[in-house]
Amino acid sequence: MSYRLVYYGNETLSSVAQEVENIDGNVVSVIDNMFEVMYRESGIGLAAPQVDLGKRIIVIDTGEGLNGKLALVNPVIKERSSLKEPFDEGCLSLPGVYEEVVRPVEILISGYTRDGKEIEFEAEGLFARVLQHELDHLDGILFVDRIEKYIRDELRPALKKIRKMNK
Repeated sequence: MSYRLVYYGNETLSSVAQEVENIDGNVVSVIDNMFEVMYRESGIGLAAPQVDLGKRIIVIDTGEGLNGKLALVNPVIKERSSLKEPFDEGCLSLPGVYEEVVRPVEILISGYTRDGKEIEFEAEGLFARVLQHELDHLDGILFVDRIEKYIRDELRPALKKIRKMNK
C-alpha cells in the first residue's frame, strides 16, 4: 500500500497515536512506505500520523547519528537535558511554515527497530531535535502548538490555506 502526506487540519495529526502491538511484515512495509514519502517530499523526518496512520512509528534520515537513517517503533524519550536552544523548524505537513521552537539539546530515547530489537541511545543537535519533533507528532502535537499564540495567530491565513490541501 502506498501512503500520501496529510496536512495541518487532518484529524490524525491532532490525535494521540496508538502503540504498535507487534512488529511484523505489515509494520516493516509501513516503515518502507514512510521512508518513500519522506524522501519524495524532501524531508528529514516523518511520523506515521503524517501519512494518516495513527501508529507510534517514526522514520528519520538527517545524514548524522546512527548512520543517519533510523526507523523507530514505540519510541519514548526517557531523559531531556536542561539546556535548551531555539531553532527554526518546519514540517512536511505545514509546507512553507517555519518558526523558532525551543527544545532540549540532548535526549535519551528508547524504542524498537524495524526488526523488533529494543534500543536506547543518546541524541544531540539536529538529530535530537528531529526525534523530538517526530515524537510530538505521535502525541498529536505540531510544532506550531509550541510557539507563542501571537505568532500562531499571524500564521492563521497560511494555516487556513494548508488545511484546504487535505481535500
